[in-house]
Order: sequence, then C-alpha cells, then structure tokens
Amino acid sequence: MKTQEALIEFQVNQVSYRITVRPSATLLDVLRQDLGLKGTKRGCDQGHCGACTVILNGKAVNACLLLAVEAHGKKITTIEGLSTGDRLHPLQEAFVDEGAIQCGFCTPGMILSAKALLDEVQEPSEEEIREALSGNLCRCTGYVKIVKAVQRAAQAMDLH
Repeated sequence: MKTQEALIEFQVNQVSYRITVRPSATLLDVLRQDLGLKGTKRGCDQGHCGACTVILNGKAVNACLLLAVEAHGKKITTIEGLSTGDRLHPLQEAFVDEGAIQCGFCTPGMILSAKALLDEVQEPSEEEIREALSGNLCRCTGYVKIVKAVQRAAQAMDLH
C-alpha cells in the first residue's frame, strides 16, 4: 500500500513553494531536506530544546512538532530569511557583538524566538525576554549574554 502524498503551498523567507510531502513529514524535515535550509536545527525532536524554532505567521513555533501539511498557506521565516544580502539583521549583529553565539547550535532558534518577541513588544523587560526564550535551551551559556543581545537589538531596532 502506497502512502498518499499531499501537495502544500507556503512561503518561506518570502519565496513561494509548492511541493509534495508525505503526510507524516514534519516542517523541520521539509525545511532541511526538501528546501535545504540547514539553519533550522534538529535537536531533541520533541519540542523541548527550541533548536528547530521558526516563525510561522508571526509566532515562534517548533518545526519538529508541526506537520508540514499544517504549514499549508502560511508564511514561514527561518534564520536564513533574516539577513538581507550581506547585511545581518540587528538581532544577528547583537548576538555577535555580545558574544552570545558560543557554539552556535541554539543560536538560530534563540534569534527567531527573540524576533517574534520584538515584533510584538518594542521594549521588552528582561522578564519578557527570558519568558520568550524559555523554550530554547543553550548548553554553553548562562543566558546572560543572550538576554543582553536581545536588549541591545531592541534598542538598535527602535532607532531604525
């Protein structure tokens, strides 16, 4: 018995896609394997670590927990979609400037969770930042530099 496939359409980083996927394929699988967007990391595959965080219609979500068919008709932003050409997004710059990237494995998910927050709250408190990042685990830091990077980016984005 052949598994039926589903045709889905969505936008990833402002590019429209129309692809056929297995009904059981996660958004993480499709982003990494079908679209080649390796910035979305595979971590725990259980929604605990946040390494696979993307922005789906303005909200930070774990791509490992979302079936690709659930993304039909939606807009997705991955870490690859934040920079413009050679110019980094202010969040990316702030993470580099504050030394918040360490090994880098959690960084894409952290940045996208922070972006979803800053898109809604222009000047978040430290508590709001920590809450927004609470679904993202980092084994390298105590989160101090990460929080400072988000605060720095909020200030830089407020100036633009």
